[in-house]
Amino acid sequence: VTGVGQHQMWAAQYFWIDKPGGFITSGGLGTMGFEVPAAIGAQFADPTATVWAICGDGGFQMTSQELATVVEQELPIKYAIINNGYLGMVRQWQELFYKNNLSAVRMYQPDFVKLAEAYGLRGIRVTDKAQVQASIDQALGHPGPVLIDFQVEEYENTFPMVPPGAALQQTVDSPYRPEDVRIPAAGGAR
Repeated sequence: VTGVGQHQMWAAQYFWIDKPGGFITSGGLGTMGFEVPAAIGAQFADPTATVWAICGDGGFQMTSQELATVVEQELPIKYAIINNGYLGMVRQWQELFYKNNLSAVRMYQPDFVKLAEAYGLRGIRVTDKAQVQASIDQALGHPGPVLIDFQVEEYENTFPMVPPGAALQQTVDSPYRPEDVRIPAAGGAR
């Protein structure tokens, strides 16, 4: 289950879905926070399923109070917050289409692990890609609800994307022309 944003695009591009109805998203409706309560519905619809909610850090904060329902109903949902500290898709659009004029996209946020624990979920923080598989295995091995705070690169963008008002044939694969790409030296600025 996903909300809307960069996390939605990455989930659609990289997750292997093996049955119809296995990927639930708000689609083009732009419903940030959809994933938190939608995962509850998905879990009730199929109590034997392993339900993962792939969340953006911004959208998660819009409906995170539903974690109380998850604990109250003893639902084993696994929440994965893709945490870049921004409203990522909005930031990406401002970067690419508004000359990097960033406005109201930097997120103040709580400590998501402490928030999970306050509600009674197991909380896990991932700060390095080497920790990813172990955290997923730990979540899958826990019989109750789990929240994983995946702290990711702040300025990562999602591609391909269709710019606003553009046709599908105008899909952008990268924000750069090949001649504009500069590879920094090891240890250099990004």
